[in-house]
Amino acid sequence: MSNAEQLQKIKTAPGFIAALDQSGGSTPKALGLYGVTPDAWSNDEEMFDVVHAMRTRIMTSPSFGGDRILGAILFENTMDREVEGQSTAGYLWNVKNVVPFLKVDKGLADVVDGAQVMKPMPDLDALLAKARAAGIFGTKMRSVVKEANAAGIKAVVGQQFDIGRQIVAAGLVPIIEPEVDIHCPDKAAAEDMLHAEIMAQLNSLNADEIVMLKLTLPEKDGLYADCIAHPNVARVVALSGGYSRDEANDRLSRQHGMVASFSRALSEGLSAQQSDEEFDATLDASIGSIAAASAT
Repeated sequence: MSNAEQLQKIKTAPGFIAALDQSGGSTPKALGLYGVTPDAWSNDEEMFDVVHAMRTRIMTSPSFGGDRILGAILFENTMDREVEGQSTAGYLWNVKNVVPFLKVDKGLADVVDGAQVMKPMPDLDALLAKARAAGIFGTKMRSVVKEANAAGIKAVVGQQFDIGRQIVAAGLVPIIEPEVDIHCPDKAAAEDMLHAEIMAQLNSLNADEIVMLKLTLPEKDGLYADCIAHPNVARVVALSGGYSRDEANDRLSRQHGMVASFSRALSEGLSAQQSDEEFDATLDASIGSIAAASAT
């Protein structure tokens, strides 16, 4: 598996990143939207079997492929499993030409200074080594900004880049995700502060330290243009953050050079009850609309 080939795809190819990484806490909600109720499992292991079946159905669908999808973000439990007899990461790259990423954070700490940093990750080095061995290209980790508070935003971005450097040193490309809550009372001001902190951190990276950014669709169109153009940034992707797919696509289409990394907005409309034909058609339309918004 060529890292250089995968990096080239992430940097230059059309398409978007599929976020298939709902973890323990958000899994029942994701399954509920998919039409699977909690009576379908009696413990976590069975729940993960059910969610793996859903993700496998998405990944193996004829409409899911590297022509429109750059990469896919996996939860650790999905990385540890197989799709059609191959490791999930191997299947994504070898069969679908989709670059595999792993969600590595352990969730969010409590709100301090209007923001949530990530909980400690004491076993991160071991997880990164395991990810590399499994054929994973990059990682994703999420923090959340809830207010236009300079101290909170500085803490979030500082932590993201500190851990980002650790991930780069392990031979992986981190997706740095300081999400701004779409309900943030002064979202535009928070985004201005966030943008300044991100640029300061990017400018402090060594030439060979390559990262990606995953950002909330901003109030000010083109706000992140200099992040997109930055030599240390492989790609800037957008989260849907609770916007409907239509609104997320509309906002995204106004951000030149930014592509989607949608989770809920990707699987919107899919259901366990659909025939394969209906499922593939629904997923095809969803992927088509998100790819089109990402191509602007």
